[in-house]
Amino acid sequence: MIYAKAYALTLVVFFGLDFLWLGLVARGFYASQLAHLIRDNVNFLAAGAFYLAYVAGIVFFAVAPALAEGSWRKALVSGVVLGLLAYGTYDMTNLATLKDWPVAMSLVDMVWGGFVTGAAALAAYGLTRAVS
Repeated sequence: MIYAKAYALTLVVFFGLDFLWLGLVARGFYASQLAHLIRDNVNFLAAGAFYLAYVAGIVFFAVAPALAEGSWRKALVSGVVLGLLAYGTYDMTNLATLKDWPVAMSLVDMVWGGFVTGAAALAAYGLTRAVS
């Protein structure tokens, strides 16, 4: 049951932070960097699949091990590393294979991935401990 709570809390935190980032803070940056690639309508099925799967990864690789060790540092570090690896895989693959993929896009997105994943893991760790 603790992992179901951790999953739900991680989902809320990660989605909330990503929504603020993509919808408000960095919307103009992404539009300016990727205008020629952005769809007119979001594919919500694909987005939902990403959020559900990625949050499971955050719980499995960062939150659950941190809960087992009782270490907020484990949650933070594991989350940051996971975010850099996951977002880095996406961004560096795009940089390597897509014509006109902006370097700035990769750098900003990788930093965001490390930050948001680390923050979500840390917050979910603390919240899960508080409600369990």
